[in-house]
Amino acid sequence: MPLGLYVSVPFCRTKCSYCNFASDVFSRAVFDKYVTAICTEIEQAAETADQMGGFLEPTVESIYFGGGTPTLLDVTQLERIFVTIRRNFLVPAAAEITVECAPGTLTPSVLVGLRRCGVNRVSLGVQSFDDRESASVGRLHERSTVIDDVGRLRSAGISNINVDLIAGLPHQTRESWEASLDELITLEAPHASIYMLEVDEDSRLGRELIAGGQKYHAHFVPDEDLTADMYEIACERLNAASIRQYEISNFASAGFESRHNLKYWTRQPYLGFGVDAHSMLGSRDGRAVRFSNSDSLEKYLAGSTKDRTPVSSESALQEAFFLGLRLNRGINLQNLVNEFGENAVSSYTEIISELTTAGLIEKDGGTIRLTSRGRMLSNEVFERFISVDFAV
Repeated sequence: MPLGLYVSVPFCRTKCSYCNFASDVFSRAVFDKYVTAICTEIEQAAETADQMGGFLEPTVESIYFGGGTPTLLDVTQLERIFVTIRRNFLVPAAAEITVECAPGTLTPSVLVGLRRCGVNRVSLGVQSFDDRESASVGRLHERSTVIDDVGRLRSAGISNINVDLIAGLPHQTRESWEASLDELITLEAPHASIYMLEVDEDSRLGRELIAGGQKYHAHFVPDEDLTADMYEIACERLNAASIRQYEISNFASAGFESRHNLKYWTRQPYLGFGVDAHSMLGSRDGRAVRFSNSDSLEKYLAGSTKDRTPVSSESALQEAFFLGLRLNRGINLQNLVNEFGENAVSSYTEIISELTTAGLIEKDGGTIRLTSRGRMLSNEVFERFISVDFAV
């Protein structure tokens, strides 16, 4: 099965207060060293796969540069990574090639470079079209910047564009959220990702919210009920505009679903390169193996070892449930029976029945899927599938 490749670029112009990713502001002096490390890792991919006990398919059907802000790299640095990928993997002309971009970083030279590298999809980290909301979390762009970037992307021949929005930002109201959705729909971007603000200790804003403080505009963050309402409004508005929900946080016009992210949700093989990058390959025993890099830039550059996790049949089935249920199309239970056996799948019958009775899952013939309420409480649903005793 063809691979998906993920390249992590953990460099940012500024660290957004809500961000819990392994990214930060670093001196440009480290960029070249990092690109060299990435290229070396790509060149050693076959050897790494063998050491991890995985099968490496040479054909790639999706490439995704994430971070961080990949477009902070110089064009020559981006091109160097792409050249190394193409020297070590077979990348068909029809492959989906995505680069995440912060609005305002798409200079004319970057646009030309992206096209020269074969990039055909761009994901813009907009988060809000309200300038006050954007500034409150450390975003450096304005609404006009986004509109200009989308126009220039299309002029450069890149029309497959994703726009990220976050519900629950400081100062956000129902009215301002509706205005951001209006802007998104007016732009006619064929893909949108809608996230609800995560409150955890891995971000500055999250820690401040937990502590009940006022730094980072935490006292202006809408409550959980309003944030949930805004997510539901987005689902209704985007579906009505034919940008249909196909995954908990993702919406697309017909034919514009993210092929790369679908590989994650359907447990297809992928390789990750760079800081905090994760990989999953089929293994020699017919199952799968996962491995990942350090989330520390310093340790990654020092050549830290990868963290390897064999995937048991039990873990694979649990993943098939909680990843597959992220998709609106749901899970075909007979497909799971064919892959894992009837006894293994039947271990989840009681859980499925309880979740169906609770209105969190619905059954349609041999398919199960989350209800709209189940999507709002998806983490609670997924936890139920992780705790089941496995039968063989």
